[in-house]
Amino acid sequence: MPPQPTGLPADDHVHSRFSWDAVAGDMEATCERAVALGLPAISFTEHVDLTAWNAPPGGWTWPDGVRGSIDGHGRFLGAALEVDAYRESVERCRARFPGLLVRCGIELSEGHWYPDEVRDLLSRGFDRVVGSIHTLGDLREPGGHVEAATGYAQRPALEVVRAYLDEVGAMAASDAPFDVLGHVDYPLRHWPADAGPLPWAELEEQVRSVLAVLAASGRALEVNTSLPMDVRLVRWWRESGGRAVAFGSDAHSPGELARGFRDVAAAVEATGFRPAADPTALWARA
Repeated sequence: MPPQPTGLPADDHVHSRFSWDAVAGDMEATCERAVALGLPAISFTEHVDLTAWNAPPGGWTWPDGVRGSIDGHGRFLGAALEVDAYRESVERCRARFPGLLVRCGIELSEGHWYPDEVRDLLSRGFDRVVGSIHTLGDLREPGGHVEAATGYAQRPALEVVRAYLDEVGAMAASDAPFDVLGHVDYPLRHWPADAGPLPWAELEEQVRSVLAVLAASGRALEVNTSLPMDVRLVRWWRESGGRAVAFGSDAHSPGELARGFRDVAAAVEATGFRPAADPTALWARA
């Protein structure tokens, strides 16, 4: 039986234990929650990170269970996706939850920097690829990189966001193989409290420019509810020519699945995007 509409969109950005940082991830428990919530579909977009990060001030303080390696220079790289085991787990969930569309996917970080590695990975077949940026250049080490949150220790707060948007624009303009741009507002998760409110007026022109490039590429914009995303970005997306949106909770545990979706979906609909006849599909502009 095909998934029935419930008013909630699909959650197309979800992590399980196969993501190196999802220490509380549980694929089957997440699917159970999806069914209980009445979600039509779920996409397990596991982390694929290919960029090593230099240590932040004070060194690494990863919680227990995070999987990755630290090299002799102190650079951290998240553990690679165990593709075979991951796909086997997806197939078990598909068999156990036949009324739920379970998509196989990845969250691909800085995929435009690694065309050969990405080509090999995607030859394994994935239903949904979320393209994202998690990394900024390390101002202390030319050619090095830091996780975006560490950028606030090196740049004025507003410049962190600008540098992030510059790289998002470069990825959107590239031929990197992704379907949906993930968390365009990612650095705002770490916006310093002492920096005051985010100066949207100063960022609007740059954000609109990035969104116009993304729209021209034919890709979709993710409405990520981890923060949650400011609805003005969705409005700017539509005004920039954007044709579709995906919803993503960025859940790293079952309890975070579809967080805030009902309120956020209503706000997105007010900007001019509507669910499709197929409840598992992206929302399109009216």
